[in-house]
Amino acid sequence: EPRALPDESTRLLADLVARRRQIVEMIGAERQREKRITVPRLRRSIERLVKALEKELASVDTDIDQAVRGSPVWREKEDLLASVPGIGRTIARTLIAELPELGTLDRKQIAALAGLAPFTQQSGQWRGRSFIAGGRLAVRSALFMGATVASRWNPTLKAFYERLTSSGKPKMVALIAVARKLLTILNAILRDRRPWQTA
Repeated sequence: EPRALPDESTRLLADLVARRRQIVEMIGAERQREKRITVPRLRRSIERLVKALEKELASVDTDIDQAVRGSPVWREKEDLLASVPGIGRTIARTLIAELPELGTLDRKQIAALAGLAPFTQQSGQWRGRSFIAGGRLAVRSALFMGATVASRWNPTLKAFYERLTSSGKPKMVALIAVARKLLTILNAILRDRRPWQTA
């Protein structure tokens, strides 16, 4: 079903969030190089570059903050999403920018869009293993990080994760299920415009 293209401000926010992700990856790569390099001159070069990247990251963070907090709609969405234990401002802003459909689709559609819908390989009577594929990588990565935190600190999702692992599910499979459940919760929160409430 065709959906409207994002407006200019949504595209700008998505570009800022993507740029933030790139800078964080560059900082991580330089930190890894720093661990392997023993030549003092090269270590100083890495330190200077990391300092410059951190300054740029702070600037991009300010731009993202002004964009989100300057829009009443985005500010409400961010506050609703961040009310869920395990979802911080960075994940909330990634979802606002990269998954603007959140809150407007049903749980199966939103899971497929995020790349968290399980697909089963099958042919005739034969059924293979289920797997996740496709979707928006940045969204899936953000939700996976949120699920990792939520499986430890969010009472509802922690109980769900522990129930899956205690029944014999591999930890990664359980974590993907937590990410999918977290996405379903976030979708409902934006749909109903009601913050997180512990059951």
